[in-house]
Amino acid sequence: MTAPHMKAARLCKAGEPLVLEDVLIPVPGADEVLVEVSACGLCGTDIHLAVDGDIPVSRTPITLGHEAAGAIAALGDAVEGFAVGQRVALFPAAICGRCRFCRAGRESLCENSKVYGMSRDGALAQFVVAPAFGLIAIPDGVSLQQAAIVTDGVATPFHALRSRGAMKAGEAVAVIGCGGLGAHAVLLARLMGAGFIVAIDLQPEARARALELGADLAIDPAASDAGKAIRTSYGRGVDLALEFVGRAVSVEMAIRSLDIGGRAVIVGVGAERVQLPALVSFVGREAAVMGSFGMDKRDIEDLLALIARGRLDLSRSITQTYALGEINEALTRLARKDAGVVRLVVEPWR
Repeated sequence: MTAPHMKAARLCKAGEPLVLEDVLIPVPGADEVLVEVSACGLCGTDIHLAVDGDIPVSRTPITLGHEAAGAIAALGDAVEGFAVGQRVALFPAAICGRCRFCRAGRESLCENSKVYGMSRDGALAQFVVAPAFGLIAIPDGVSLQQAAIVTDGVATPFHALRSRGAMKAGEAVAVIGCGGLGAHAVLLARLMGAGFIVAIDLQPEARARALELGADLAIDPAASDAGKAIRTSYGRGVDLALEFVGRAVSVEMAIRSLDIGGRAVIVGVGAERVQLPALVSFVGREAAVMGSFGMDKRDIEDLLALIARGRLDLSRSITQTYALGEINEALTRLARKDAGVVRLVVEPWR
């Protein structure tokens, strides 16, 4: 009997188009599940992997895709609490559930994490295998497309705002870089009760979208000093600044935008070195600078619950959907940094 096959979008060499291949449908281990993928979002990490090649993969060819949702097709022998046919979202990495961070609910720091599409085959395929520990049940009323983008594109800024930035209602928030992650940061900051939100981005379309999503002020950093513009409009610096670009200049902009006692949360990833302000100023003002990496399972769970209850509307977040065979067209559009894009979603079943 011929083993069952599926279609998968495979990275063979960075900078070259992904190859659509027929590969064997994976078999879940004892504590794993097989998920039939309904939707897989694309993000900047996919561009770093497939186009720029500045994030290494563990092997090639490898199936990309780490932002996924679908239905359980098969259960490993030791899996409990899930059922075939159940709709689930995947944590963007295979996490162990056993290390000190997983046991503390800080799955973003899992010591044995293997990111889909980077360290193991991902979800730009008709099926993907995932540890049961990394599954999140999708509530009724939440679409599979929205559930997919929540896992990273929405959960990452939520983690930065809530878990790392400890945002409080009434605080002033600056969002630097208003692409997919930053746009959702604006939306979430408004939902969480921010008293003032400023969006900072070079692209006029991104600034306009941020204003539509709830920002009170939008600044072009090429046209004016962002810190001075914030103080002129708001009267003081912000309590919390979120940086989604990953450049030294934007990190320093986040720090300069802070009020006394403010916190700068750095989400963007890059290789550039950043300088702190003079210590007499940095220490005396009790400024805080911290990193924020990914998300924890509870971030995804809470966001899905907010959508199900009608508190969070992501209907404008999915810019376009693509069939699996159109993956290279979708990646090209994302790599162009089209300011009109919030999230692109691939539907492998098409």
